[in-house]
Amino acid sequence: MPAAEPGLTVVQLLPALESGGVERSTLEIAGALVRAGHRAVVVSAGGRLLPALRDTGAEHVALDIGRKSLLALRHVRTLRRLFADTGADIVHARSRLPAWLGWRALRGMPAAARPRLVTTAHGLNSPSRYSAIMARGERVICVSATVRAHLLHHYRDTPAATLRVIPRGIDPAAFPARPLPDPAARARVAVEHSQLAGDGPLLLLPGRGTRLKGHADALALLARLRAEGRDARLWMPGAREPGRERYLVELEQRAAALGIGEALAMTPPIAAIAEAYAASDLVLQLSRKPEAFGRTVIEALAVGRPVLGWDHGGVGELLRELQPGGAVVPFDDTALAAAAHLLLGQAPVLPATMPYTLDAMQAATLAVYAELDRR
Repeated sequence: MPAAEPGLTVVQLLPALESGGVERSTLEIAGALVRAGHRAVVVSAGGRLLPALRDTGAEHVALDIGRKSLLALRHVRTLRRLFADTGADIVHARSRLPAWLGWRALRGMPAAARPRLVTTAHGLNSPSRYSAIMARGERVICVSATVRAHLLHHYRDTPAATLRVIPRGIDPAAFPARPLPDPAARARVAVEHSQLAGDGPLLLLPGRGTRLKGHADALALLARLRAEGRDARLWMPGAREPGRERYLVELEQRAAALGIGEALAMTPPIAAIAEAYAASDLVLQLSRKPEAFGRTVIEALAVGRPVLGWDHGGVGELLRELQPGGAVVPFDDTALAAAAHLLLGQAPVLPATMPYTLDAMQAATLAVYAELDRR
């Protein structure tokens, strides 16, 4: 993998190491840095992914830089000392409050000894002075062209030349292509969730138990397909999670009113998501709010499953490029059902190879660090 000169010290800043795309990217870049002969330091409050970070060979400094409080300003001096003591070359901020604290720490350092600042805009944050810090890095990594356009539109003083679009990527070995249909995978799922047994198509909507993920749209689609005589089933892994009980009851009541409760499984999140893709016939990505990227899209397509989603944000961007027939005008239920019929009724035209790989993302990020290397 191409990399910057050996010997760089890169300090990544983020609130915690619990779960999510930001955390995953942090670990992926830490590992790439260590393998390339660099020093990787991560500053966060810690969390369940801390052992995985240490397994990469990276160092961790425990500092609660994500707590939104005026007391967080006390961390500025600690960060400044850390940057000096580690001889940091690059400070890479991945979230707004850590970015502000890192920026203030850098302002207090002599220019000749000051590390270079990189930010990554992982999301489509609401425009504000607080969010503007993510567009102020000497290099700003955007996880999609959608994010780049968002930053340029809302922060007009951001030089376009500082922006670098580096999409997220997957490890192809973790999402190998599977035959469609895959009766063995479907049978294994049916053993665990009897509601999903049957000869009809299995729809899959992975996502957290939040209204923004479009669970209600998926229920409406299922009801429509079943009313037309299809023995369709729907699996929503991730919908059932602690703290979301009221929302789950709401979904169960809606499903009962639609008469589809017996064809629906709402389960906790699962680790074996590639196996879930393999068992399905159509993967849904129906987020009501535009997302910065659409990792579900590239994971499912890599496995060989068609994806159906609203044509907005990073999801629409990916579908238009990789599988245009799956991009639907947002919130048009009739168009959604029509597209579902097409995707279920014919062999989907899927990309021969997946361009969005983990290796490509890591190499492009290390190349950004190399751009700023002034040693």
